[in-house]
Amino acid sequence: MEIIELGPDRLPEVVDLCRRALDLPEDATEAPAVVATLTERAATDRTVLRLGAIRDGVLLGVLLGSLSATDPRRGHVDLVAVAPAERRQGIGAALLTGAEARLAALGAAELLLAGNPPHYAWPGIDVRYTPAICAALRLGYRQDRTAWNMTAALTEGSPALRPTGPAEQRLAARGVTVRRAEPADLPALAAFARSVFGGTWDGELAGSLGRPDAGTHLAERAGEILGFAAYGSARPSWFGPMGTAPAAEGSGIGGVLLRRCLQDQAAAGISAAQIGWVGPVPFYSGAAGARIERVFFLYRKAIKGA
Repeated sequence: MEIIELGPDRLPEVVDLCRRALDLPEDATEAPAVVATLTERAATDRTVLRLGAIRDGVLLGVLLGSLSATDPRRGHVDLVAVAPAERRQGIGAALLTGAEARLAALGAAELLLAGNPPHYAWPGIDVRYTPAICAALRLGYRQDRTAWNMTAALTEGSPALRPTGPAEQRLAARGVTVRRAEPADLPALAAFARSVFGGTWDGELAGSLGRPDAGTHLAERAGEILGFAAYGSARPSWFGPMGTAPAAEGSGIGGVLLRRCLQDQAAAGISAAQIGWVGPVPFYSGAAGARIERVFFLYRKAIKGA
């Protein structure tokens, strides 16, 4: 077996392996979107690493990693997948060791087993992927954070699909317009996200606008953006990010924007939306009946200069 860097021509093999290797159905089903997010979209603003474990020309395992878009001294492992029949043979450990060496050579001093916004598949390692957690601990990674997703049911009668019309009328009476964002809105939305929230939400908004399986809604008054909500940046079933200007908090804007996005996802045939890397749990619980479902451990390790 050897660890090699994979070219774009082998990405269909990567998708096929992920479909077979990702044990959670929601991950396996959206494997094409996950791989596209971590390779094609991620390559627009960072250095991307694609490693494969190969034996006799057959792909046995894959690792997708990257350098941080904001701090090149930090590397990320975004995905590790090993073919079910090849597990417990050290393939995952070999891929991680290979990633450490290659990312260190690119200048990284620390490696995170954690999502690398704005293009990420998961916040960290889902606690149900127990072998991955065991491998991380064996290789000297330490847990430093916990994150979680919430799930909103998009079936008939769900609180997530409550009509937004009455609330939108109340907002209109106060001069607030709620509408679907267009690609031409991206510069203003990105500037709003950067100035109010910082971080990388502007990149996630860019991934949500202008694609058939994604979208963004916004609220504005007299041309001033008051809030936004987006979905589909990482994959079709995921919601986020969303944000409301501090001065507009408590106005009901957030709940309207959230449910408009969830209604779009339901119309596309999605039966449950994942609200990724959640902060305000009570808001999503009250506005959409969402519940905490996926829990992730995030790990880190110094990879040079120790």
